[in-house]
Amino acid sequence: MRRLEICMLLTIGALAGCMAASPPPVADTSAPRYQGDQGAGGADSSGIVAPLILDRTDLALGTTAEFNHLPGTAELEAAAGLFALRHVVVMLPGWPQVNADLSRFSVLPPEADAIVIVPGYPPDRSALDAWNYARGHVRLVVVVDGPPLDPIQLEGLNTL
Repeated sequence: MRRLEICMLLTIGALAGCMAASPPPVADTSAPRYQGDQGAGGADSSGIVAPLILDRTDLALGTTAEFNHLPGTAELEAAAGLFALRHVVVMLPGWPQVNADLSRFSVLPPEADAIVIVPGYPPDRSALDAWNYARGHVRLVVVVDGPPLDPIQLEGLNTL
């Protein structure tokens, strides 16, 4: 008889606790905005906000360094000194100049990679060919609104 009373009290207590709880919170659908060097707008002049990099093939844990400009060699060396550096995310407002030294990514440790995000298609073939001189593990992410006007641009990106 004593066991039945204890079970009844526990059941009533559990039900009362569940009924007293408030309804679940409503999901917030607004996208978080990056409030970095760009100011209050959250996006740089290209409209790109700080991305969340999700790569299901990447199982390593580590530190991510973010830049809103093409970092110099000294900045990349300082980032390479971070504990367990895994990714360097570079968000550019446009394609770098043709004479930009893209071999600077070679100072990153071998276990780290650089993810460079640029808006739009390259202005010309030489801007795209400059990325052939990038050393190290560099991934190029191109953010576009639609297909290119010239299919040769898409072919050039695919061969890169």
